[in-house]
Amino acid sequence: MPRYESYKQSEVPWLGNVPSHWDVQPLRAVTSLKSDKNRPDLPVLSVYREYGVILKDSRDDNHNATSLDTSTYKVVKPGDLVVNKMKAWQGSMGVSSHHGIVSPAYITCTTKADRVRPAYLHYLLRSSPLIGVYNSLSYGVRVGQWDMHYEDFKQIQIPLPPNDEQDRIVAFLDQKTAEIDAAIAKKERLIELLDEQKSILINSLVTKGANPQAVTKASGLSWGGDIPAHWKIRYLKHLFRETDSRTSNGEEPLFSLRMSGHLLRHNDVSDKPITPDQLIGYKIVSPGQLVMNRMRASIGLFAVAHERGLVSPDYAVFDCIDDISQAYFLALFRNSAIRGVFLTESKGLGTGSSGFLRLYSDRFGGIKVPCPPREEQEKIVLAINDHFLKFADVERSAKIEIEKLTVMRSILIADAVTGKMRV
Repeated sequence: MPRYESYKQSEVPWLGNVPSHWDVQPLRAVTSLKSDKNRPDLPVLSVYREYGVILKDSRDDNHNATSLDTSTYKVVKPGDLVVNKMKAWQGSMGVSSHHGIVSPAYITCTTKADRVRPAYLHYLLRSSPLIGVYNSLSYGVRVGQWDMHYEDFKQIQIPLPPNDEQDRIVAFLDQKTAEIDAAIAKKERLIELLDEQKSILINSLVTKGANPQAVTKASGLSWGGDIPAHWKIRYLKHLFRETDSRTSNGEEPLFSLRMSGHLLRHNDVSDKPITPDQLIGYKIVSPGQLVMNRMRASIGLFAVAHERGLVSPDYAVFDCIDDISQAYFLALFRNSAIRGVFLTESKGLGTGSSGFLRLYSDRFGGIKVPCPPREEQEKIVLAINDHFLKFADVERSAKIEIEKLTVMRSILIADAVTGKMRV
C-alpha cells in the first residue's frame, strides 16, 4: 500500500498520524448549521446508511410516514450535509446531490466548498472510523432511541487534505468503489438466480412429485395443472383444524413468525420490552402445530412450532388432523401458484399483498390442494433438502465473497480519506 513521504501526529485518538501537509480541523470549520423551511413544493428526501441522501420515492422500503404538512421540513440543496441524528451511530448521513426537503428532526448543514469538497466530506463522514466516533457521542437508554447533539457533532476533528488532493481521493474512490460494487452486484445476482432455481424446484416437486416418469392426470385446480395419477385432491380443512387456546397470565415466551419460515423468540428479533400483562389473551402454540400469519399468507408465511409459547392473536394456529408431513405442506404453501390462491381468498381492506387483507381460517380450509401419499410426501421433502444442500454451498461461497468485498470497500475508503494510503 503506497504511503505519503512523512506523517505528523494529529492529536486525535481515532485518527492517529496524518500526512504532514494535511490540516486537521473541527467540523464546524467546514460546515454551518442551516434550517431553511417553507418549501412544501420540493420532493421529500431520505437518508440511508447504505446510500446517503436519496429521493424518498426512489425506494419502496422506507415505511416512515411523511407528514401531511411538509412546510416545517428542512430545505436541502446539492452539497448540503444531512444527518439523521437518531441513527448517526450507524453512519446514516451524507452530502446531498439533490434539491429537496427532509424531516425537521434531521441536522442540516451547508458545506464550505473552499475548504472541503462535498464528495470528499461524504466519503469521510460515512467511513468506518468516524462511525465509531458517532457511537461514542450518541445518548439514550435504548439503541433505537439514541440521539446525537449537534454541539457534539460539530466538535469532531477531521482530516483536511489540500483541495486538489481531495479531488484525487474522490476520483480514486469513485472508480474503485464502482468496481467493487459491480463485483458485489454479480454475486448478489448469482444468489437471486439460485433463489429462482430453488423456487422452480420446489414448485415442481410439490405439485409433480419426485418421479418424472409418473403417470399424470388433470388436477382440476385452476393453478395445479397435471399431477401424478395416484395423488388425491384434498380440502385443507380435512388436513388442518384451527385451535384457539389463549393465555391467562402471559408468562409463556412470545414468538414471531419470520420470513425464514421460523418462529423466533421476540427477544431475539426486537429490543422492545414486552410484559406478561401485555400478552394476556395471546394465542398459545404447542410443538407440532402449524402457525399462519393471516396477513402474510400470500407470501407463504407459515411455520411449525417446536416449543410451547405465544403468538399474536392475529395469527392462526392449526392441529394436523391427518397423517401428513408438515414439512411437505410448508413447502407447498410457499409455492408461488398457491400463494396466489391465498391472496385471492384473503378478505379485508387493501390491495395486492399489502393493506389489511387477511386469509381467514374458513377460507383457508376451503382451498383444495394436491396431496400425495404420506411416504411420498417425505420423499419429496428429502429431495428438496438434498437439492438445497447443493445450492447452499454455492450460496455460502457467494455470501462470503460479498462480505470480503464489503470489508475491502470499507477499508479502502477509510485508508484513503484518513491518509493511511497515498492516492
